[in-house]
Amino acid sequence: MNHASSLRDGTLPWYRYPLVWLVILIPLSSVVGGMVTLTLAIRHADATVADDWYQQGKAINRSMADLDQARRLGLELQLYAGEPASLQLTSKVPMPWPERLQLAFRHPTFAERDIAMTFIHQGGGRYRADGGALAATDHWVVTVTPEQGHWRLRQRLRPLQGAP
Repeated sequence: MNHASSLRDGTLPWYRYPLVWLVILIPLSSVVGGMVTLTLAIRHADATVADDWYQQGKAINRSMADLDQARRLGLELQLYAGEPASLQLTSKVPMPWPERLQLAFRHPTFAERDIAMTFIHQGGGRYRADGGALAATDHWVVTVTPEQGHWRLRQRLRPLQGAP
Protein backbone atom coordinates (compact mmCIF):
# COMPACT_ATOMS: atom_id res chain seq x y z
CA MET A 1 0.00 0.00 0.00
CA ASN A 2 1.47 3.31 -1.01
CA HIS A 3 0.91 6.79 0.41
CA ALA A 4 -1.55 7.87 -2.27
CA SER A 5 -3.81 4.86 -1.75
CA SER A 6 -3.82 5.34 2.04
CA LEU A 7 -5.05 8.92 1.62
CA ARG A 8 -7.85 7.73 -0.66
CA ASP A 9 -9.23 5.16 1.75
CA GLY A 10 -9.07 7.58 4.77
CA THR A 11 -6.30 5.95 6.82
CA LEU A 12 -3.22 7.86 7.92
CA PRO A 13 0.35 6.58 8.23
CA TRP A 14 1.45 5.56 11.78
CA TYR A 15 3.51 8.69 12.42
CA ARG A 16 0.45 10.92 11.96
CA TYR A 17 -1.24 9.59 15.11
CA PRO A 18 -0.43 11.60 18.29
CA LEU A 19 -1.02 8.59 20.54
CA VAL A 20 1.86 6.73 18.85
CA TRP A 21 4.24 9.60 19.68
CA LEU A 22 3.01 9.62 23.27
CA VAL A 23 3.74 5.91 23.57
CA ILE A 24 7.24 6.46 22.13
CA LEU A 25 8.14 9.63 24.08
CA ILE A 26 7.35 8.35 27.60
CA PRO A 27 9.93 5.53 27.56
CA LEU A 28 12.37 7.70 25.59
CA SER A 29 12.18 10.46 28.22
CA SER A 30 12.89 7.86 30.91
CA VAL A 31 16.02 6.73 29.07
CA VAL A 32 17.23 10.32 28.59
CA GLY A 33 16.52 11.16 32.27
CA GLY A 34 18.43 8.07 33.35
CA MET A 35 21.43 9.03 31.22
CA VAL A 36 21.43 12.57 32.67
CA THR A 37 21.23 11.18 36.21
CA LEU A 38 24.06 8.73 35.53
CA THR A 39 26.23 11.53 34.09
CA LEU A 40 25.62 13.73 37.15
CA ALA A 41 26.34 10.84 39.52
CA ILE A 42 29.65 10.05 37.81
CA ARG A 43 30.83 13.67 37.60
CA HIS A 44 29.89 14.60 41.18
CA ALA A 45 30.53 11.34 43.01
CA ASP A 46 30.82 11.43 46.80
CA ALA A 47 34.08 10.49 48.46
CA THR A 48 34.22 6.88 49.55
CA VAL A 49 34.18 5.78 53.16
CA ALA A 50 37.69 5.52 54.57
CA ASP A 51 39.07 2.05 55.18
CA ASP A 52 40.40 3.07 58.58
CA TRP A 53 37.13 4.56 59.83
CA TYR A 54 37.55 2.96 63.26
CA GLN A 55 40.99 4.52 63.76
CA GLN A 56 39.61 7.87 62.62
CA GLY A 57 36.81 7.55 65.17
CA LYS A 58 39.33 6.96 67.95
CA ALA A 59 41.28 9.98 66.76
CA ILE A 60 38.16 12.12 67.17
CA ASN A 61 38.14 11.34 70.89
CA ARG A 62 41.82 12.33 71.16
CA SER A 63 41.14 15.53 69.25
CA MET A 64 38.35 16.45 71.67
CA ALA A 65 40.96 16.42 74.43
CA ASP A 66 43.11 18.73 72.27
CA LEU A 67 40.19 21.14 71.88
CA ASP A 68 39.66 21.11 75.68
CA GLN A 69 43.35 21.84 76.22
CA ALA A 70 43.12 24.89 73.91
CA ARG A 71 40.08 26.08 75.86
CA ARG A 72 41.94 25.68 79.19
CA LEU A 73 44.87 27.69 77.82
CA GLY A 74 42.49 30.42 76.63
CA LEU A 75 43.90 30.37 73.11
CA GLU A 76 42.52 32.77 70.54
CA LEU A 77 43.59 33.24 66.95
CA GLN A 78 43.21 36.05 64.44
CA LEU A 79 43.85 35.20 60.81
CA TYR A 80 44.85 37.85 58.26
CA ALA A 81 44.51 37.16 54.56
CA GLY A 82 47.03 38.77 52.26
CA GLU A 83 50.47 38.32 50.76
CA PRO A 84 51.80 36.53 52.76
CA ALA A 85 49.03 35.38 55.10
CA SER A 86 49.66 35.92 58.81
CA LEU A 87 48.04 35.16 62.13
CA GLN A 88 48.19 36.34 65.73
CA LEU A 89 47.94 33.77 68.53
CA THR A 90 47.06 34.93 72.04
CA SER A 91 46.83 32.98 75.29
CA LYS A 92 45.38 33.84 78.69
CA VAL A 93 47.91 31.50 80.32
CA PRO A 94 51.67 32.06 79.89
CA MET A 95 53.06 29.42 77.57
CA PRO A 96 55.94 28.96 75.14
CA TRP A 97 54.96 29.73 71.55
CA PRO A 98 55.29 26.83 69.11
CA GLU A 99 57.82 27.37 66.32
CA ARG A 100 55.38 26.23 63.62
CA LEU A 101 51.62 26.03 63.31
CA GLN A 102 49.76 23.84 60.85
CA LEU A 103 46.64 25.47 59.43
CA ALA A 104 44.17 23.31 57.52
CA PHE A 105 41.25 24.67 55.52
CA ARG A 106 38.79 21.85 54.97
CA HIS A 107 35.93 22.36 52.55
CA PRO A 108 32.68 20.92 53.95
CA THR A 109 31.77 19.08 50.74
CA PHE A 110 34.70 18.95 48.29
CA ALA A 111 37.91 17.34 49.55
CA GLU A 112 39.86 18.47 46.48
CA ARG A 113 39.45 22.10 47.62
CA ASP A 114 41.21 21.50 50.96
CA ILE A 115 44.22 23.72 51.70
CA ALA A 116 47.07 23.10 54.17
CA MET A 117 49.48 25.85 55.21
CA THR A 118 52.43 26.09 57.59
CA PHE A 119 52.99 29.25 59.65
CA ILE A 120 56.39 30.14 61.14
CA HIS A 121 56.72 31.98 64.46
CA GLN A 122 57.96 35.56 64.12
CA GLY A 123 57.93 36.45 67.83
CA GLY A 124 55.30 37.49 70.35
CA GLY A 125 52.66 35.07 69.09
CA ARG A 126 52.82 36.41 65.52
CA TYR A 127 53.10 33.91 62.68
CA ARG A 128 53.69 34.31 58.95
CA ALA A 129 52.74 31.84 56.23
CA ASP A 130 55.54 29.77 54.77
CA GLY A 131 54.78 30.93 51.21
CA GLY A 132 51.53 31.63 49.48
CA ALA A 133 48.67 34.03 50.02
CA LEU A 134 45.35 33.20 51.57
CA ALA A 135 42.15 33.94 49.69
CA ALA A 136 39.36 32.29 51.67
CA THR A 137 36.33 33.03 49.53
CA ASP A 138 34.34 29.93 50.42
CA HIS A 139 32.99 28.27 53.56
CA TRP A 140 35.69 26.34 55.43
CA VAL A 141 36.34 24.43 58.60
CA VAL A 142 39.66 25.84 59.82
CA THR A 143 41.88 23.76 62.12
CA VAL A 144 45.08 25.06 63.73
CA THR A 145 47.53 22.76 65.52
CA PRO A 146 51.15 23.12 66.65
CA GLU A 147 53.72 20.68 65.28
CA GLN A 148 53.75 18.71 68.53
CA GLY A 149 49.95 18.59 68.63
CA HIS A 150 49.28 19.35 72.34
CA TRP A 151 46.25 21.50 71.57
CA ARG A 152 43.98 22.30 68.66
CA LEU A 153 41.71 25.16 67.58
CA ARG A 154 38.81 24.56 65.24
CA GLN A 155 36.34 27.05 63.81
CA ARG A 156 33.93 27.35 60.89
CA LEU A 157 34.90 30.27 58.65
CA ARG A 158 32.32 32.10 56.60
CA PRO A 159 33.87 35.06 54.76
CA LEU A 160 31.87 38.25 54.46
CA GLN A 161 30.56 39.23 51.02
CA GLY A 162 32.90 41.73 49.39
CA ALA A 163 35.51 41.47 52.19
CA PRO A 164 39.12 40.44 51.42
